[in-house]
Amino acid sequence: MEHLNRRTLLKGAGISLAGLTTLAATKAPRTVVDFSAGVPSAAAIKAAGHVGAVRYVSLPRAAWMKGKPVTIAETRLLDTASVYQYGKGETSDWRRGALGATVHVPQAIALHTAAGGPQNRPIYMAIDDNPTPAEYTDLIRPYLAACKKALEAGGYQLGVYANYPTIERCLADGLGEFFWQHDWGSEGKIHPKATIHQVAGWQSTIEGVTVDINNLYATDWGQWRAA
Repeated sequence: MEHLNRRTLLKGAGISLAGLTTLAATKAPRTVVDFSAGVPSAAAIKAAGHVGAVRYVSLPRAAWMKGKPVTIAETRLLDTASVYQYGKGETSDWRRGALGATVHVPQAIALHTAAGGPQNRPIYMAIDDNPTPAEYTDLIRPYLAACKKALEAGGYQLGVYANYPTIERCLADGLGEFFWQHDWGSEGKIHPKATIHQVAGWQSTIEGVTVDINNLYATDWGQWRAA
């Protein structure tokens, strides 16, 4: 997701693959990238061995975020999944609870559509944190429930970007059909329902842009391509 020092702190964390559903037990997972500081070309992403990208359908929060939002010029050439994140830390989108969904989901849908994104695809709503159980119950659950309602009303599905414990809580509450896991607070575990796993500290540079590398654990990871 957005590049933070926690990537470095977690770089050496061991990851347990026990119980993980993989595309093929004897093959390494396929990979996709995510980025926000710039936009490497589709050709360069493919040449680096990646099958696609998870791209922001959100506006830039800071001037350096030149990779936000995704454009149709990109999505015509590369398999893409959509993720929405505007705030971070104390301004995280979920901190307004259900009210936050009324602000963020319309923006997510508008930018997804502008980039050629179809209906019947997920938009991953970001919980880029290691929240407490109380934060989940009081703020994240109502936020995601409202996101789910709004997305489904528009013909979309709810995806969730979160850590292992948050994914577990979402599943118990029926929130999310696709899950993109990050490692902050995941204690070295990969959730068996994770569609995508962002490996802490695994980065590369493509055409001068720093990218995070993610493993895929499903054929359908929420991807689409503009017509």
